[in-house]
Amino acid sequence: FSPGLLVVAGSFAAFRLLNRGLERLVPPPPSARRNRWKWRNIWTSLAHSALPDAHSLSPRRFYLHPEMSNDLVGTHPPGAHSLVAVSVGYFIEDFVDMLCNQKLHQSWELLFHHSVVIICFGIAVLLHQYVGFALVALLVEINSIFLHLRQILLMANLVHTACYRLNSLVNLGTYVVFRMATLAWMSRWLFLNRHNVPPAAYAVGTAGMAIMTPMNIILFYRLLRSDFLK
Repeated sequence: FSPGLLVVAGSFAAFRLLNRGLERLVPPPPSARRNRWKWRNIWTSLAHSALPDAHSLSPRRFYLHPEMSNDLVGTHPPGAHSLVAVSVGYFIEDFVDMLCNQKLHQSWELLFHHSVVIICFGIAVLLHQYVGFALVALLVEINSIFLHLRQILLMANLVHTACYRLNSLVNLGTYVVFRMATLAWMSRWLFLNRHNVPPAAYAVGTAGMAIMTPMNIILFYRLLRSDFLK
């Protein structure tokens, strides 16, 4: 039994409670009242995306702990294991929320994405290894802040505003830096360290990268087409 599972369970419960109370904290505008669960879901996701930044999960951590660049298997800074466990709790909560409130054909991509993340992060939590690798993966959440803001502005019918336009530019820029470049760096690290990673873990990591990379390329094209090419 891993104490990390308690953190996962507590995180799940906390994000579930937050989801239930968000409509009172952030009342949906008239344009979003037809899809109230989605409004709550996006704000919950935004709260999770802001967590890594609040815990200083940024390139600064890798500057303060340079040994992580060479060893993402057994090395991680204090509190990193709990942060990954909190993220696992969130992804499980979001998985359950979408499964209960959205049709499968509308959410299968995100459900598939969350399944991969839960498996990969879950291994790091249970084994207390690959936590550094999970931290690198969580860098994508910096972009997710602007990705979720974009959805909130869309639901609030604020597409034709300077705020939406500015967010679109920042969203695309952070997408390239913190999502595309991060996945490329992780794939490179995994390939270069394939002899130092057990076959089972290497297979899971390779499968995760093989799934995430095309999904993120497709999403990038959709964002580019929707916000800039129309």
